[in-house]
Amino acid sequence: MTNDQLSQTFHALSDPTRRAMLARLSQGEINVSDLAKPFLKDMSLPAVTKHLKVLENAGLVTKSKDAQYRPCKLNGSPLKDANDWMETYRQYWEDSLDRLGEYLKTVKKSTKGKNHGRKK
Repeated sequence: MTNDQLSQTFHALSDPTRRAMLARLSQGEINVSDLAKPFLKDMSLPAVTKHLKVLENAGLVTKSKDAQYRPCKLNGSPLKDANDWMETYRQYWEDSLDRLGEYLKTVKKSTKGKNHGRKK
């Protein structure tokens, strides 16, 4: 996966409307008009279509044509690539938190029973 594709994936995921569309698509294939319905009270159909286009450009959604029916389907491959990229950072933070936990244990042991200038 090129860095540009990764950027497109994160850009697509940065908007709550697009994340909601992906959540719906995770339940199965749906046509464009049915996918758009929940969003039409807050935005126009052209706006919904633009969001869908961003998802398509990122490779997260595939759209086919069957007469008047335009089925959309989730493509999870870019999500896996983004997860793989983030995995190295997850490991970094887990290691950092483990080190912090160990440090706090030593601090707690060394301060146990000490007054630290407070009156009892």
